[in-house]
Amino acid sequence: MADWDLLLTNARIATMRGSGVPYGAIDNGAIAIKDGRIAWLGANDALPAGTAEAQRSLDARWVTPALIDCHTHLVYGGDRAAEFEQRLGGAGYEDIARAGGGILATVRATRAATEESLLASATARAAALLRDGVATLEVKSGYGLELDSELKTLRVARAIGATTGQDIRTTLLAAHTVPPEYRDDADGYVDLVCKSVLPAAAEQGLVDAVDAYCERIAFSSKQVEKIFDCARRQRIPVKLHADQLSDGGGAALAARFGALSADHLEYTSPAGVDALAAAGTVAVLLPGAYVTLQETRPPPVELLRDRGVLMAVATDCNPGTSPLLSVREAMALACRVFGITPEEALAGATRNAAAALGLADDRGTLAVGKRADLAVWQIDHPRDLSYWLGSQPLADLFIAGQAATLR
Repeated sequence: MADWDLLLTNARIATMRGSGVPYGAIDNGAIAIKDGRIAWLGANDALPAGTAEAQRSLDARWVTPALIDCHTHLVYGGDRAAEFEQRLGGAGYEDIARAGGGILATVRATRAATEESLLASATARAAALLRDGVATLEVKSGYGLELDSELKTLRVARAIGATTGQDIRTTLLAAHTVPPEYRDDADGYVDLVCKSVLPAAAEQGLVDAVDAYCERIAFSSKQVEKIFDCARRQRIPVKLHADQLSDGGGAALAARFGALSADHLEYTSPAGVDALAAAGTVAVLLPGAYVTLQETRPPPVELLRDRGVLMAVATDCNPGTSPLLSVREAMALACRVFGITPEEALAGATRNAAAALGLADDRGTLAVGKRADLAVWQIDHPRDLSYWLGSQPLADLFIAGQAATLR
């Protein structure tokens, strides 16, 4: 008998390998797991002899790669539900931000919160994503905006996985907005990020990537370039909040630095799309923010598709502009408001999301040698994951070969 830890049989498998078969599907297949990795994958009738007693039948349920949420702001204090009401009453996002609300309101609450309270609330949000099939998620800082609070939120982010079992990737987003202490000196704050916050986060092993918000209410291209140069010297990959509210050349800037991803992209120009394609930078679509802010200009999906730019889909979970705790709902929204297909949506939450985190060689598709992150669904077809709204079809979730506790 093959020396496997677990063998799942009689499954319908969406490998998401882009093999030319829709969803990379195997209609009646099996997956063997050994030491947290996929050791064998193929059709049931091709299994080696003598493996029957190791099997666990899934009764034709669908298995996909576990979902990946590649853009979240999961650690924060307070909430901004009142701003939701304000926007519905006609207030604009920039108006709220300039009046002291928006990101700065969350900064005040996060700075005042203890590490313990931040961890409790963030873990609850991560657990909701776990129940949605998410095994890997990225968590950004950006609500501290000074050394100690940024490090605090990154420590909290790192600690989430100890409870949920998820793999947490941390991103330093100290350049989220200009803090009140530097209201009239954005360049001075950029210097603080480069000389103090980024080196400290790197030294303490708290940062997997560096992000920035390139927008007229946040940081200019020149300021972001300075931060990205510092990240490059530290050999830390970068990603960018780009062209969400205006075309500030963010996509091209991200591409110039070989960014893992450029996120939002509602106002990205054709030249920006061409730059992403040339650089191999992933475009991360965030429909939760688009819907919450009642935007009317979607990202250039057709052009991204035509140019061969990989498109990921994520929740952008945050208290102000995307209070969304379901990657599947993000997939469903992306199909409805951005016009991507259900197969593109599932690819966006698996293999392309892995690429957006620099993990494409390790997870995001089902293949021998890859990490055994598997989601088992009670559905008739993978398109159901984008079709249904509000359903809870997850039957099992395996993270590195271990069954997750769906608390």
